[in-house]
Amino acid sequence: MRPDTLGLRHGLAHLLRLPRTVKRVIMVLADVCSIPLALWSAISLRLGSVAHGAHSGGWLYVIAVLTSIPIFVRLGLYRAVLRYIASRALATILAGVGCSIVLTFAADWFFFGRAVPVSAWIIYFLIAVLYVWGSRTLLQNLLIDLSHSPRNRVLIYGAGDAGASLAIALRKNSEFKPVAFLEDDARLQRNVVAGLEVCSPDKLEELVARHQVSCVLLAMPAAPRSQRSRIVGRLLALGLQVQSVPDLSDIVAGRAAVDQVHQIDISELLGRDPVPPRADLLSACIRNKVVMVTGAGGSIGAELCRQIVRLGPRRLVLYELSELALYSIHRELFHTAQSQEAALEVVPLLGNAHQKRRMSAVMQTYGVQTVYHAAAYKHVPIVEQNIIEGVYNNVIATFNAAEAATETAVETFVLVSTDKAVNPTNVMGATKRIAELVLQAMHQRGFSTKFCMVRFGNVLDSSGSVVPLFRDQILRGGPVTVTHPEVARYFMTIPEAAQLVIQAGSMAHGGEVFVLEMGEPIRIVDLARRMVGLMGRTVRDEANPEGDIAIEFTGLRPGEKLFEELLLGDNVTQTEHPMILRAREYALPWKHVRGLLDQLAAACGKYDCRKVIWLLSDAVAEYFAAPELADLVARRRIALGLDADNITELPPRSPVRDGVSRRRGPPGVPKRPAAASERTPGAPKA
Repeated sequence: MRPDTLGLRHGLAHLLRLPRTVKRVIMVLADVCSIPLALWSAISLRLGSVAHGAHSGGWLYVIAVLTSIPIFVRLGLYRAVLRYIASRALATILAGVGCSIVLTFAADWFFFGRAVPVSAWIIYFLIAVLYVWGSRTLLQNLLIDLSHSPRNRVLIYGAGDAGASLAIALRKNSEFKPVAFLEDDARLQRNVVAGLEVCSPDKLEELVARHQVSCVLLAMPAAPRSQRSRIVGRLLALGLQVQSVPDLSDIVAGRAAVDQVHQIDISELLGRDPVPPRADLLSACIRNKVVMVTGAGGSIGAELCRQIVRLGPRRLVLYELSELALYSIHRELFHTAQSQEAALEVVPLLGNAHQKRRMSAVMQTYGVQTVYHAAAYKHVPIVEQNIIEGVYNNVIATFNAAEAATETAVETFVLVSTDKAVNPTNVMGATKRIAELVLQAMHQRGFSTKFCMVRFGNVLDSSGSVVPLFRDQILRGGPVTVTHPEVARYFMTIPEAAQLVIQAGSMAHGGEVFVLEMGEPIRIVDLARRMVGLMGRTVRDEANPEGDIAIEFTGLRPGEKLFEELLLGDNVTQTEHPMILRAREYALPWKHVRGLLDQLAAACGKYDCRKVIWLLSDAVAEYFAAPELADLVARRRIALGLDADNITELPPRSPVRDGVSRRRGPPGVPKRPAAASERTPGAPKA
């Protein structure tokens, strides 16, 4: 920093530390000097000479000061904090100078015989405003500019209304100093907006080097997510930190200000626009109805509840096993209902979906019409190591909930499923596929209750997903752990997933599987790299050995697949929603499913994990269990010799031949496609 700049900074810092009263006196003295100077300048310009003498013995200059200062005081000009002086202060100055001119002109007219030409008063008005307003603006900008550090220089991407408002707002913010705009629209390029040059994105690297920029503020609240994702990817590739202004809806609703920049939301990494919901489909199974959500405190269950509350149900029943999760979501929804002044009853109930009597009592007592069954275990390694509880929660509990729904004449029952149910390679996926088979078989029995399933990919930032894991690892300084460089997943946001579940229930005729057209899968390693960049860090690798965060590959976990799929076979049709597909997939007869449930319950009761695994693989043709049992308790008991008498020989599975799966159960069970492990790995199906 140059000595003259350093001295000016110290001088301004000393000025800012002065008492507020002293600062006001200084501003008054500045105006006492500038008002007569403005009048003298106006007369000089009008007469074309500076040698015009002191008109009226100099009394007009005194009168100009004596009329201006009291008016400024009265209008509150000296109460404004200089660093945060708003544009409305200009109106105060205009009014004050205008009133002063009227009084001074009147004194000149009546007492001094119009010593000053009339046109000079117009010039005086303009110069006085320029002096008073300009002195304050100049000092304000000087204070702000000197308070900025080069590391806080930023580029604003987007030169529209949001970008211009952001640039103006940031001038009063000591954290950021905007230096230029970036804009894709060629019509705006090479213009000047809010005092800043609008540049093409092609000049990004040049601007970063010239201005020492380390951060870009994305001021495009109305841009599609696909466009924002493309921009974010390019910025992160240059090692720049990216922040964004709030969503346009939040700005318009007054929930956020345009200058409240924040970290880019993780949903920006999806690279596709959210699926727009249809209002009629959202409300069909909810408005004026009694709705029940199982697993109401989980990631999906809680978001379902938030959206349901806004759709006008008569009553919302929250069914949750975790006391803390139930308390949290009930408190949130209670306040939401109060703020909306909605005539809504929110019922918080503790319970386990295993307990059929409890489920039936709840549904009957509260007259439940629509059930969203989101209660499930979904974390692949955890379920793999806790097989019995996984089967109880994902299979038996789903059956009990569905049975209770039929007994109490529930209209619609929607199961929240997963893409891991397609060609499953783990216990969690197999249990979710059997849960689907259970509901398909229930539909065959001809109940009035409509059963359907909603299948989607990974949910960003849900509990147990990679996003919070990566975030914690980055905050700890790394490394970020990825199982395999080629592992890829479909992703969607929690609100999208909840909207899909709600809309699917409205389109159900019974027995369908609904899936979302989710675009292209995302490689997990790419997601990790982008998250590192979004959090203001750099990846440490061979190309950048000085980076902040390393990425390590740990190997595929038991039951983990490289790619996920959304459909079994190609029997898919469009629905009323352009982005939601209806799949008709093979089902098992109810008699076969009923026997399977009884055998699973008996094997779970004996804690016979080997029998449970065999039953899962026998029912789900595509599932081939891992050769080693992963259940922690079962492995421990076998090692201790506690289950020596409980190990029985199990019949082998029938082989898969010629790409056609085994046929199990009574005659008439349809053929199923070949198991995933028998096929050559390839890109996931759309």
